Amino acid sequence: MRILNVAAGVLLIAAGIYCLCNQDVAVLSAGLLLGVFLLLADRGYITGRTVPIIVDGVTSMEHYVNPIPAGLVLTGIVVSVSVSAVMLSLTVRIYQTYRTLDMDKLYMMMSHKERQKEDGEQ
Repeated sequence: MRILNVAAGVLLIAAGIYCLCNQDVAVLSAGLLLGVFLLLADRGYITGRTVPIIVDGVTSMEHYVNPIPAGLVLTGIVVSVSVSAVMLSLTVRIYQTYRTLDMDKLYMMMSHKERQKEDGEQ
């Protein structure tokens, strides 16, 4: 199971780096963050240990896993998924407005609209 977690994390990181290099699909670069968080969560788990809830009077720290890194990783995953959702919704709105996702065309269209506004106000 752990090898699958590592493989999924590495694939997400590779996809994120590819998307960062290719500006046409920059929205998917949040996969880089998800891959890092998945790898951190996998590396933080210690086999044979349990959550730090004292049961049967066992208070030795060798029996428990530190919950703080797992909580931070889960918080990071939630934040990166939320950011991805916002980026995807903005991408949909941009496509509905301009009918393209090509950055060069978008810059031209936006600068053309700015010039039209300036000409209309004068």
